[in-house]
Amino acid sequence: MIIQRVVLNSRPGKNGVPVAENFRLEQSTIADTVQAGQVRVKTLFLSVDPYMRCRMNEDTGSDYLQPWQLSEVADGGGIGVVEESKHQNLAKGDFVTSFTWPWQTAAILDGDSLQKLVPQLVNGRLSYFLGAAGITGLTALLGIREKGHVAAGANQTMVVSGAAGACGSLAGQIGRLEGCSRVVGIAGTDEKCSILVQEMGFDAAINYKKGDVAKQLRELCPGGVDVYFDNVGGDISDAVISQMNQNSHIILCGQISQYNKDVPYPPPLPADMEKIQKERNITRERFLVLNYMDKQEASVLQLCQWIQEGKLKVRETVVEGLANIGAAFQSMMSGGNIGKQIVSVSK
Repeated sequence: MIIQRVVLNSRPGKNGVPVAENFRLEQSTIADTVQAGQVRVKTLFLSVDPYMRCRMNEDTGSDYLQPWQLSEVADGGGIGVVEESKHQNLAKGDFVTSFTWPWQTAAILDGDSLQKLVPQLVNGRLSYFLGAAGITGLTALLGIREKGHVAAGANQTMVVSGAAGACGSLAGQIGRLEGCSRVVGIAGTDEKCSILVQEMGFDAAINYKKGDVAKQLRELCPGGVDVYFDNVGGDISDAVISQMNQNSHIILCGQISQYNKDVPYPPPLPADMEKIQKERNITRERFLVLNYMDKQEASVLQLCQWIQEGKLKVRETVVEGLANIGAAFQSMMSGGNIGKQIVSVSK
């Protein structure tokens, strides 16, 4: 059977900026027959995420991420529909997902590697399982619960950087649902800031490309910052940390401003910020959602319930066609998305 697939065409270099041309679309074939325990799937949606930038390097700098190999098919979060099955628990027509879905229009996969999806949990919006009801939502929810120390009635102020991205847009809303009394987002355009306040229920949002972030934070967080959901690192995080309260908490989710630089993860803080962190007893521990998979099922059900009740608003930026996945990745890495960046491969 003839399929299309996307392979890693070139590496951007550890300090390089990824471009669409780092990926290549090519024609390939998959077997016509399915072996015992396998399924043939048609790919519906693929996810592109910031962590994938590390997989473009020969060494990911991480013990849990494998690098993509040149001229080999790339992979990541994906959703598809079973078209043929020789697996006892999967039938034709089932919707399934995997963290290691190949960037192909169709594939033959080991049925044991797939998780069956229930579309009704997300009101039929299957792609939500790659975002708000998937690993992105889990990262936001478990990050806040495990590292944020949010307590209802404690009058806490949360700041979220990268607030209009896949994880940030959920984190601010979840912070509020979990009990924060004030939530302020930091994003890179006026449109993003307006969506955060008008749609997502943030109290305020700062466009970091306009004006003095530290000054605006002082005005918008007069009682200081108790919880900081950090998606970006760098100068923006320094501005937030300088206004954090005694015994406050940083949820270290991502450091996208540092991903095109050859630095360790998480990147060390500048000396003056490290001093503040120590003096104010601010926690800043690496958070890895994969360490909390025992809480996955209950957490996904909580996220789905909030989605169904309209308490968790979901935004997606959808690009059509496998051929455009490289461009979608490049755009996402430079802030071109609002909410989760999704590639729709087939209907």
